[in-house]
Amino acid sequence: EVIAHLVHFHARQEPDLGKAFRAALGQLEGAYSIALISRRHPDLLLAARKGSPLLLGLGEGETFLASDAAALIAHTRRMLYLEDGDVVEITPAGYCVMTLQGEPLNRQERISHLSPETAELGLYDHYMQKEIAEQPRALTDTLEPILARGFTPDLFGADAQACFSGVRNVLLLACGTSYHAALVTGYWVEAIARMPCRAEIASEYRYRTSVPDPATLVITISQSGETADTLAALKHAQSLGMNHSLAICNVPESSLVRQSTLSFLTRAGMEIGVASTKAFTTQLVALFALAVTLAKVRQVLTEEAEAAYLDALRRLPNKVQHVLNLEPQLRLWAERFCRKQHALFLGRGAHYPIALEGALKLKEISYIHAEAYAAGELKHGPLALVDGEMPVVAVAPNDDLLEKLKSNLQEVRARGGELYVLADNDSHFPPSEGIHVIRLPDHEGVLSPVVHVVPLQLLAYHTACLRGADVDKPRNLAKSVTVE
Repeated sequence: EVIAHLVHFHARQEPDLGKAFRAALGQLEGAYSIALISRRHPDLLLAARKGSPLLLGLGEGETFLASDAAALIAHTRRMLYLEDGDVVEITPAGYCVMTLQGEPLNRQERISHLSPETAELGLYDHYMQKEIAEQPRALTDTLEPILARGFTPDLFGADAQACFSGVRNVLLLACGTSYHAALVTGYWVEAIARMPCRAEIASEYRYRTSVPDPATLVITISQSGETADTLAALKHAQSLGMNHSLAICNVPESSLVRQSTLSFLTRAGMEIGVASTKAFTTQLVALFALAVTLAKVRQVLTEEAEAAYLDALRRLPNKVQHVLNLEPQLRLWAERFCRKQHALFLGRGAHYPIALEGALKLKEISYIHAEAYAAGELKHGPLALVDGEMPVVAVAPNDDLLEKLKSNLQEVRARGGELYVLADNDSHFPPSEGIHVIRLPDHEGVLSPVVHVVPLQLLAYHTACLRGADVDKPRNLAKSVTVE
């Protein structure tokens, strides 16, 4: 409203609406994505961006404006992405991109690879349900170049070999679900590549004093590639002299990909549901491939281990399909959860971030308050919350920490808590009174987090459905967080 008045103020002195618009833009501070129309100029549409995404869709005799290609794919696949500071004038004859000073600019037209069919709901009740079910295909598509070429640096860009050879540590920057992918990656990079690695919430990293190291590989993770805090964190890291950057993203034309020197594009396809599912699991396999590739470059990977990792990746889509077949059992769990107001999620090691992701999914779409903890922390405070009305979900893979986890879970049962355990088929975790167990496939080693997150997605989905929540568009949330 204020911007409209400001343009009107300049238009009283300047009859050219484009010039008045640019004069007003020169007085604005902060991020914006603006489109302007006027009754006095019915054949003119003006727009500009700074910080927030904006693109043109180029049709036959028509031009569209949107913040995301997904909004336009039903009309055209020809896209033109505006850069920070760009202004565009659109008329029936076409468009003109220019600077704030009115100087013309050339921006490259791109063809979007999104498919209009992916925006169709089909036989599913919600997009989130559809996207959970699409994960075997999304994983297969994302794994295709990895399985075809092996763990080679050029998966991540032409300059990746030189970049990976020169870095000494890894910094992961992300928000929300992508941050949980970063946390899992920290375990993988240190265990497989033997490199120091830390994951940071992008919005926190950009505002704190840190110690930069030019030999750091800065990895940003985002489904949309337009997450404002992640973009700003990348720019902050680059301003500190950390110029080795890699984007893990699902949108090839996104700002994050364009601002990074290297990239790996997941092939999850269009994700419409606000709560990310298939984008998360494809991020995980991309980041796993990165961890193994770094190990290979550092010459700490044996041929036997490399072959074993490739075999595990080949099995992964079928393992996820096996978990999807357990949906009726998870729906029964949801019938119990839908009446609760609180829930606790537990995991250990690389499955602690998966517990975090399970808690996030439940609270963001069902509005049940959920917390997640590393199971070893239970007795340091969260155990005080446990009673008969606090369901406790445990991610229990058959790994080196299983016996420790069982001990933690006994503490829950001793306090009257009801346990819901996601156990590997070979973990010998028997159900009993107050302990409900769903058996997943046999333990999948280091890739187990990818398998164990899928039932948590299904649990959240069916719980939200039973509570009558808007699963695809949860209140107060947006798919692409393009503001700080």
